Amino acid sequence: MRIVFMGTPAFAVPILDILVKHNYNIVGVVTAPDKPSGRGLKVQQSAVKEYALKHGLHVLQPEKFKHPDFIEALKALKADLQIVVAFRMLPEIVWNMPSKGTFNLHASLLPHYRGAAPINFAIINGEKNTGVTTFFLTHEIDTGNIILQQTCEIGENETAGELHDRLMQLGADTVLKTVQLIERDEVQAIPQSVMVKGELKAAHKIFKENCLIKWENSAIEIHHFIRGLSPFPTAFTYILNEQSESILFKIYNATYQIEAHQKQIGAVETDGKTFLKVACKDGFIDLLKVQMAGKKAMLLPEFLRGFDAHNIKKLGN
Repeated sequence: MRIVFMGTPAFAVPILDILVKHNYNIVGVVTAPDKPSGRGLKVQQSAVKEYALKHGLHVLQPEKFKHPDFIEALKALKADLQIVVAFRMLPEIVWNMPSKGTFNLHASLLPHYRGAAPINFAIINGEKNTGVTTFFLTHEIDTGNIILQQTCEIGENETAGELHDRLMQLGADTVLKTVQLIERDEVQAIPQSVMVKGELKAAHKIFKENCLIKWENSAIEIHHFIRGLSPFPTAFTYILNEQSESILFKIYNATYQIEAHQKQIGAVETDGKTFLKVACKDGFIDLLKVQMAGKKAMLLPEFLRGFDAHNIKKLGN
């Protein structure tokens, strides 16, 4: 089979790599255009482009998928199959081009967690399991017929970053198995409509305003929220100090305690050296790794060495 691979971030690289290592005929790689990044605005290539160039693969970087030049270049590759991983939404003229179709890898057990942030929301919602799904592309995003799914457990304290890395490897295995099924004409794709049980859980794009910690929530809800947004885009709150200043404060890692108390929501307990915990509805959140505005991320003892935690009035708005 002649295969075109489409993807941009590091998540897609192991998937492309496993296909290359199994000697599949990757006739083209479509990825995002190079763009300025960082303080110096140095032009950066996508992780997928860097891999493709190292392995001598033909790269296309369209600004617009419907541009005639791109459509002609894609047609010239004569792909039998297209594989999409962590990429932009494609028009029908693109995904309907190969004879064997175009399939996508999604980091959830569809039909649940359609959308841009499935890994984050699986953890935020306290799921015990998640997984990856391959499905054929169709008009509506993340709704096509399912080819294959593989599941994995979510660790009690696992962050979105850690789960991302595990699903990246599981995704590579799932894509390889999917390609093998297609190659042997053994696919029995299942409509997502027959798999719907109860209300569907969504995974919409996360914006900064969605990352504010609500200390009035339960300890377990806050714990899920913090690890579901770690390391990016990161849950945050505000330090309110004795001088009535409000300082942005990110929390990367924490544990929790269920404990009855009479403290004000957001009140802080600390020895100023080794621990800092915050009161919530039904217990406390023990901070492990934090970042104050203008500073680097630090483990809590390091942070406390440079900041007088006794000056904190509370955490919250």
